Amino acid sequence: MNLVIALDLPSSAENLKLAESLAAYDDLWMKVGFRTYIRDGRNFLDTLKAINPHFKVFLDLKLYDIPNTMADAAAEIAELGVEMFNVHASAGERALRTVMERLVSYGEDRPLVLAVTALTSFSDEEFRRIYEKGIDEKAEQFARMSYDAGLDGVVCSAFESRAIKAATSSDFLTLSPGIRPFGEAAGDQQRVATLQSAAESQVDFAVVGRPVYRAEDPTEKVQKIREILKRL
Repeated sequence: MNLVIALDLPSSAENLKLAESLAAYDDLWMKVGFRTYIRDGRNFLDTLKAINPHFKVFLDLKLYDIPNTMADAAAEIAELGVEMFNVHASAGERALRTVMERLVSYGEDRPLVLAVTALTSFSDEEFRRIYEKGIDEKAEQFARMSYDAGLDGVVCSAFESRAIKAATSSDFLTLSPGIRPFGEAAGDQQRVATLQSAAESQVDFAVVGRPVYRAEDPTEKVQKIREILKRL
C-alpha cells in the first residue's frame, strides 16, 4: 500500500516545510489539492520535485465538465509532469473515455487517472439525496463504468475498495482519503479507516493528512506509519 501525504495546510510555506521534513523518504506520494494548486500553481509542483525528485505527485482537482473540456484539462495536467490526477465519475462514461483517448499520445509517460466515486465526507443519507442510491451500490456502479472507460482506478473509501476490485479487477487501483492511522478523530470525514482495515480492504493508496501535519513531529509520525505498512 502506497502512502500519500495530503499537503492541505493553509500556506505554501507550511506545505513546503512539511515536504522538506519528509525529504528523506523516496517512496512517498504528495497530494496537492484545490486550494494549494489554485494558490501556488505549477511553481509549487516544481518546488516539490526539487525537494525530492523521487516524490510522486497526485494532483487532486476532481475534474468535472463536458467531455472535451475535461480532456483538454487532462492534457494540460499531463504536461505538468505529475504522476496521478483525478476526475469525477459522475461526469459520465463518454467524458471518461474522452479523457483517456486524449492521453494516449503520452504513452507510458501519461499520469494515472482515477475517478472519484463518492466523497468520503458524504453520509449515506446525504449521498442518497443526490444520487438516489446508497454509497455502496453507486460507488460500485461508478467503478465499473470507470473500468470500462479505461481508467486506472477510483477514489473511494476503504469500505468500498474490496467490492470494487471484485466487480472490476484486482489490478484496478483504489485510493482512499481520510485514513486515520492510529484511530485519530474523523473530523469532517464520514467514512474513515485505519491502516489495518485499509490493507484488509486491498486499498492501493492510503491518503493521510491531519494525523501527519497536525502531529508534533510529522517526520516521526510518517516513520511510524511506514513501519506499520511494512508489516501489513
